[in-house]
Formats: sequence, structure tokens, C-alpha cells
Amino acid sequence: MSLFSTIKIALKAINANKLRAFLTMLGIIIGVASVITLVSIGQGASKAIEDKISALGTNLLIVVPRAVTINGVRQGIAKTLTLEDCYSIENECNYVKYASPNINGNAQVVYGNENWNAIFDGVSTDYDKIGNWSISEGEFFTDEDVENANQVCLIGNTVLEELFKGEDPIDQYIRVKNIPFRVIGVLKPKNSSGSAEANYQDNFILMPYTTVKARLYKNKFLWSIYCSITSDKYTEEAMDEITTLLRQRHHLIESAEDDFKINSQVDMIEKRTETTRMLTLFLLAIASISLLVGGIGIMNIMLVSVTERIREIGIRMSLGARGSDILNQFLLESMILSIIGGIIGIIIGISLSKSIPNFVPDLQTFISTESIVISFIFSAGVGIFFGFYPAYKASKLNPIEALNHE
Repeated sequence: MSLFSTIKIALKAINANKLRAFLTMLGIIIGVASVITLVSIGQGASKAIEDKISALGTNLLIVVPRAVTINGVRQGIAKTLTLEDCYSIENECNYVKYASPNINGNAQVVYGNENWNAIFDGVSTDYDKIGNWSISEGEFFTDEDVENANQVCLIGNTVLEELFKGEDPIDQYIRVKNIPFRVIGVLKPKNSSGSAEANYQDNFILMPYTTVKARLYKNKFLWSIYCSITSDKYTEEAMDEITTLLRQRHHLIESAEDDFKINSQVDMIEKRTETTRMLTLFLLAIASISLLVGGIGIMNIMLVSVTERIREIGIRMSLGARGSDILNQFLLESMILSIIGGIIGIIIGISLSKSIPNFVPDLQTFISTESIVISFIFSAGVGIFFGFYPAYKASKLNPIEALNHE
């Protein structure tokens, strides 16, 4: 028999039992739709994490204090980072282009009758270049503001929305810990999704670090040091330079562990992406169970179909059909069922993936061609794998016994 004739017979057999064919495909439809939807959620989460971290710049290093162990006892977070450390990193490390001290905290911010809880960050004039910040209105503070510890600030988008309610904030005064600060600029939001996490990212106020030290946080130690390296290709070299320099400055002996830690954006992207990838694989494994159940359903229905059509098989064999013709016919029927189910599942999966952000704004999705192709191939494979045994059983029937079957 030609392939065209075999396909024609298979389609005719499927068409004769439309409801049964649809119920047979249902497991495949649900499985493929689940796989595409869950993979798109996982990839969307991974891409969102990568975009958010990359928005700060992949050439960013953050030096933070860390807990140390003394005489076998785990101590608290070491307070060792100083302004002098920051200056030394910027001036003595060849792979570091800019360095900014960072002193931060939480405070209630008041403007008129409005109040809001926000994070304040004390930084240098290089911070906008280090963190890839852009200003939507106003200007960044100057070296003179830093030198004189002027009470000026820039606000994030969340602070703008919560305090000013559409009013122009430039040259207005807000109170942080009951101390007045003049707003000189508004920063562009890092993320425009409108999600709770995006709002949190923009819920801060930037000030000269000297002002924070003099007015809000009277301590000689820094919370962290932000460093911009010359290129993300030299991340390891820059980290080695900073480590060597700080160990010397902190007078650490060779056997002593570092009293600081250096975080790179590249490492953060890789770690968070790996976590998301493992979660996606876990969800994918759960969704694949639906495909397995769908495959078992195809096998059961095809076995029933073989039993119902034993006499038909006997007649075809008596007219010259070979065992391979019977095998191909039933195998093709199971493949067609799984492929049609796969196509419907792909359409539903794509539709669900695109509609999810409309109902859950915090949940972003990313549909990849790879997941669609893999789902389609897998659905066809399910038809071949689970349809083979019924097809093989049909091909091995004895023609005489098949013709005498009632």
C-alpha cells in the first residue's frame, strides 16, 4: 500500500469515532499545553531575573562585609569597610573604573500630608554611572553637594508616585527622619512592569554619602562599596585585585579568612537562573506525567480498536495485505491522534502563556520556539511508542482466525 492510501484509511477510521478520538487525544492536549505553559513561566521568570540584574550593569561588583570566625566562634557581620577602602579601590585597582561608597537604611519619608516608608542610599557622584541610572527629570547631585554634605536628594519612581501624586517634585522638600531634603531629580524606573517587586526596586532615595553620614547615619563604616569594572570580561581579575588590596588594608594574615565578600552581577545571574532552571525542570517533569497518561490512553484505545477490527484485518490480509501494511496502518493512526492532539495542545499552551500576565501581572512568561518544537516532537514520539504494541499485535494476527472472528 502507498503511504497516501494508509493515511486515508487511518483518517477514515479516526473520523468514524470522533468522540473516542477526541477523548484519546485529551491526555496529549493537556500534557503538551501544560509543558509549554510551565516552560514559558519558568523561562519568563529566568529572563525577568536576568533583565533586572543586568539593568544594574553586568560589570558591577558589590563589596560587602561578612561574618567572620574567631577562635572557632562565628562572629557577627564585620564592620571593616571604610571610605578609605573605597578610595583605594578606585585609585589602585587597574580593572576598576569607578567606586562608590554606600550607606543605606529605612526611614519614614514625609511630604505635606503624605508619608511613605522608603530606603535611603548615601552614594557618590559616580553612582549613576556605576548602576546605569538615568534621570527622567532634574539632575544628579554634584561634587560640591558631596563636599558640603548638602541636603539634596533624588527619588525613585515609587517614592514619586506615593508622595507627590502627579505633582512636580523638583525643588520640593521632603523630610527623612524629620530632616528636610530638597528634591533635585527623579530617576527613571529600572522596571516598568508595575509589579510589586518592580515598585520595591524603585522605592529609594539617593543622597550624597557625606550627608547621610552627617545627618542620618553617624558611623565611620560603610554598608557596601559599589564598583564598576572596565569590562565584564575582567570580572575575575578585578575581584582578585580588590581582594588582595582589602586584605592588605585590613591587615589580614595569610591564614585568616576575608572579612568582606565580593558579589558580581554575573554570578548572581547564573545562580538565580540555575535556581529557576531547576524549578522549571521540576514543573516540566510534573507536566510530562500528563503526556505519559495520554500515551497510555492511546495504547488502550488502539488495543480496543484492534479488537473491534479483527475481521477487517483478516479481510485485508486475505486480499494480500502484508503484516507490515497492518503495522503501518495502526501505527499511523496512533501517530495522527498524538500529532493532532499535540497541535491543539500547542495552540492552547501558547494562548495560556500569553494570557497569564493579563491575570497575574507579577508573573511574566516567555514563549520559546524550542519548547514548542520539543513538545511537538515529544507528542509524535508518544504516538509511536505507545501505538507500536497495538499495531504490532494487529500485524501478527492469523488471517484465518481473523476472518472467523465474530
